Amino acid sequence: MSSSRREFIAGLGAAGVLTAVTRVAQASTTCPFRLSVINDEISPDFDHACSVAANDFGLHWIELRSMWRKNVTDLNDDEVEKSRQILEKHNLRVTDIASPLFKVNWPGAPQSKHGPPRDEFHADFDFKQQEKVLARCIELCKAFKTDRIRCFDFWRLDDPKPYRAAMNAKLREAAQTCAKHDLILLLENERACNTGSGKEAAAVLHEIREPNFMLNWDPGNSATFAGDVPYPDDYNMLPKHRIGHCHCKDTIRKPDGKFEWAPVGGGIIDWVGQFKAFERDGYHYAVSLETHWHGGKPPAGSDMSVGEASSRISMKGLKEALKKAGATC
Repeated sequence: MSSSRREFIAGLGAAGVLTAVTRVAQASTTCPFRLSVINDEISPDFDHACSVAANDFGLHWIELRSMWRKNVTDLNDDEVEKSRQILEKHNLRVTDIASPLFKVNWPGAPQSKHGPPRDEFHADFDFKQQEKVLARCIELCKAFKTDRIRCFDFWRLDDPKPYRAAMNAKLREAAQTCAKHDLILLLENERACNTGSGKEAAAVLHEIREPNFMLNWDPGNSATFAGDVPYPDDYNMLPKHRIGHCHCKDTIRKPDGKFEWAPVGGGIIDWVGQFKAFERDGYHYAVSLETHWHGGKPPAGSDMSVGEASSRISMKGLKEALKKAGATC
């Protein structure tokens, strides 16, 4: 790692510098964002997912969560090398390691009703293992040449206030560990965790001031809270220079107050407005499809999965929203 790179990260609080570097890296394309997709939303077969992302979606970036039905943090060295070769074959770069870091119960707190016995994305780690998970994520960042690790802030509690300061201290400690390796820690707002809405994300960012601690902004997750308007209301609460990643999906609210996922452009989120605001505010990081919606129908007679069919529809909607916002991606 060069001294200039270390100086660059040390001054990460000057977000304009980071934005300028990102613009240079993307100068060869007309897309102002790192348009991406989470690989396992397409297929558990990593080579196939990369082929669809690169050849059918026309992407240069991909987000890593699980492959071959193994969480990315569980890959052995041979599987990491195989993944690297697949990425190189398809000319894809990695936006971040979409890890399950801190998606666990907070010790000493009441058992959360939101945490499943096993995470659906092939992660199964308890609190005592989190230092090892973080260490593995740091190794994976180096292997996949990315500077970002996604994390959460523990399964949601009915009343997190007695534990919030300790949770923040744990997140702060993890960010400081990442900073030693020139890495950014991205906290995702996730409805099943203690930071779910944009309002909650703004509060945590106010308390944790480390410049390499940033938000993985997910308007779709924020929209699952009754009364929340992800854009413009929630977005306007957020410190724009602290947004370091964005997940894209859409949400429908039902008359009974419950929600269900939708393809991008088919729900209540104003993605066109959000993308325009991103460009206005100088955001140039990942815009990554996290499909979640499984309403797509594979072509008759094909071996395409529902996940792939749904992701194709949602990526189409995402690109249409970007076009309406004036971004050609």
